[in-house]
Amino acid sequence: MAVVRQANSVTVIGQRPAVGTASVRLAGVSKVFGRGASAVKALDQISLEVPPGEFTCLIGASGCGKSTLLSLVAGLEQPTSGEVSASGRVALMFQEPALFPWLTAAGNIELALRARGVGRTERRQRTAELLETVNLSGFGGKRPHELSGGMRQRVALARALAQDADVLLMDEPFGALDAMTRDLLHDELDRVCAGRRLTILFVTHNVQEAVRLGDRVVVLSSRPGRVVEEFAVRIERPRRIDSAPVAELAAQITDRLREEMSHAAR
Repeated sequence: MAVVRQANSVTVIGQRPAVGTASVRLAGVSKVFGRGASAVKALDQISLEVPPGEFTCLIGASGCGKSTLLSLVAGLEQPTSGEVSASGRVALMFQEPALFPWLTAAGNIELALRARGVGRTERRQRTAELLETVNLSGFGGKRPHELSGGMRQRVALARALAQDADVLLMDEPFGALDAMTRDLLHDELDRVCAGRRLTILFVTHNVQEAVRLGDRVVVLSSRPGRVVEEFAVRIERPRRIDSAPVAELAAQITDRLREEMSHAAR
């Protein structure tokens, strides 16, 4: 896979996924950092498939390898063993928006389009459409310091969508936001996903957020990360993060996570 780095996000160029095949596939993947006595095993024999259009959330203790897994899918890291594949364009969105401060909101989005070779006239039109998609029409001329944290993250989402991605990797994108802003961005992400067949792999420490957003929640063990259990989220959309069904399933997942962490501590 050829990897193109642009605007603090990553696009992996490949073939668009065929119907019925996995958009993301990890087969027996392990990742070790360093060598000898100082070596650290981050992931151990992880196998995971994410079908096209699924929203999969990864949950686990700090240091269990969630972010490492996303880096492997994006092509930023290579596995020590096993196979990783991602079909189509892959965009990576971080916890911090990482916008260029000297560019406007529109300029940050246009940068991703320019990297794809989109012409000037089409770039401007597409940027306006993306700003409208994330409810930021009228803010294209603002620089990052003139925007709230939630608005900056919306620009980062628009920039990721500008890459025309088939797979969107999200590494705790709402973790630094207050609860109300996070809830509003959950609604925005729902709305954006409803109009696209995006495959999303979403890392979070917030179990209720995972249940609120995901079609499936994958629980990873403490380091080295392994898949210990998966929970299908069969709760009708739209969902509320404080609704009884979300809270009930989140409690089950939290209990399983606590059980895993207690086992690792012994």
